Amino acid sequence: MKISASEIKPGLIIEYKNDLWRCLKSQAVKPGKGGAFNQVELKSIIRGTKLNERFRSNETIEKASLEEKDFQYLYLDNENLVFMDNKNFEQISVPREIIGEDDKILKENMEVKIEFYEDKPLIISLPKSADYEILETEAVVKGQTASSSYKPAIIQNKVKIQVPPFINQGDIVSIDCGTREYIKKAN
Repeated sequence: MKISASEIKPGLIIEYKNDLWRCLKSQAVKPGKGGAFNQVELKSIIRGTKLNERFRSNETIEKASLEEKDFQYLYLDNENLVFMDNKNFEQISVPREIIGEDDKILKENMEVKIEFYEDKPLIISLPKSADYEILETEAVVKGQTASSSYKPAIIQNKVKIQVPPFINQGDIVSIDCGTREYIKKAN
């Protein structure tokens, strides 16, 4: 699908120079002399390289048409993550490098969205938040009552987070999957 170059925004995936690119940054520039353009920073989804491009406002760019499906994470098999399609229960194997560092916060039965381009998985999106058990945390230091004070804690896969002083080992907490920050104590 063709779109105007001025419609390129962060997060958008385009087909350009025989590759798929994710827009990281975009800035619309209207110089006093000459035509307006969109200054865009792109990252190749396939190769991982970066590219800075200027697209004139009147140019058209091919937007990549991705198919998004809901999956459930099952387990790690060597260097592949195994997911199950929520509709037809088929299992697929996805290379671990597609999700990157987020593989540490994947847990069994977690619902994720996988975006495909020509039946090839490209992007794995985690839910906004998820609940985890606190495996390890320090005891509260007496007199440490400032509301802004946080203490270190460890959740599954040895992921370190910061939690409020009232959180103890064994508690279940909600974590923002994007920032890995504490949200609330779960019931």
